[in-house]
Amino acid sequence: MSAEARLRERNITIPASPRAVGNYVNAVQTGSLVFCSGHGPIIGGVPMARGKIGREVSVEEGYRLAREVGLLLLGTLREELGSLDRITRIVKVLGMVSAAENFHDAPKVINGFSDLMLEVFGEAIGKHARSAIGVAELPLGIPVEVEMIVEVK
Repeated sequence: MSAEARLRERNITIPASPRAVGNYVNAVQTGSLVFCSGHGPIIGGVPMARGKIGREVSVEEGYRLAREVGLLLLGTLREELGSLDRITRIVKVLGMVSAAENFHDAPKVINGFSDLMLEVFGEAIGKHARSAIGVAELPLGIPVEVEMIVEVK
């Protein structure tokens, strides 16, 4: 089943691509690869949440926010490609978690993103290489940011 069909079947709505908030673009295609800039849980320039995971934001809330970031990235990819069905592989993901001191569960948070990719694309396309790291700070105080590289046809 195609990604677009899975989205319809599961009633998953993909938001419009967020506007870049600096001197960069949301995605660049070179050859068969598309590199997506880091996206955070920001709608209309306003963060959906602020704070550090493990202090102001729970792991469960971070997981949900990482999923929301995945939806925003899919919006960017749909805008860039015309259809998510052009994606042949989610290649690499970098998930960054604004972590409280001694927080060691960044992978659990970024699973919100990774689980969405498997739901939308299935195992063969959606399973990806990934890094999930804790960082001291993220832009606008957001708790999670994700960037990704996809292969397209």
